[in-house]
Amino acid sequence: MSAIYRGIVSVADKFVPAKLAPFWNHPAGPKTIFFWAPSFKWGLVIAGIADIARPAEKLSAPQSTALAATGFIWARWSLIIIPRIWPYFVCNIFVGCTGLFQMARIFNHRRSLAAQAAEVEK
Repeated sequence: MSAIYRGIVSVADKFVPAKLAPFWNHPAGPKTIFFWAPSFKWGLVIAGIADIARPAEKLSAPQSTALAATGFIWARWSLIIIPRIWPYFVCNIFVGCTGLFQMARIFNHRRSLAAQAAEVEK
């Protein structure tokens, strides 16, 4: 598989304009996973934002917690490794924040259910 990848990249190298060569050959450029990981991880952010339209009772607390935790853990990791991957950092901050926002919605929903149950008992 890596031989196929290297062959594709060597063919693509010939078509990269000189102005884009520094970006293309950068240690975190499109030839590396450091470029593609944040590109695809934005899908998690989009899914988290789409979940805002879902009712709070349909949200998963463990899933939202996992998204928040992994978002912030990987954000920290993206600043420790070399090369520093700022797009990955920003993406993971957004993943963590969408997870936290959904956790807050779940918490508020459960709290309102508890308050309604307390009112019924009176």
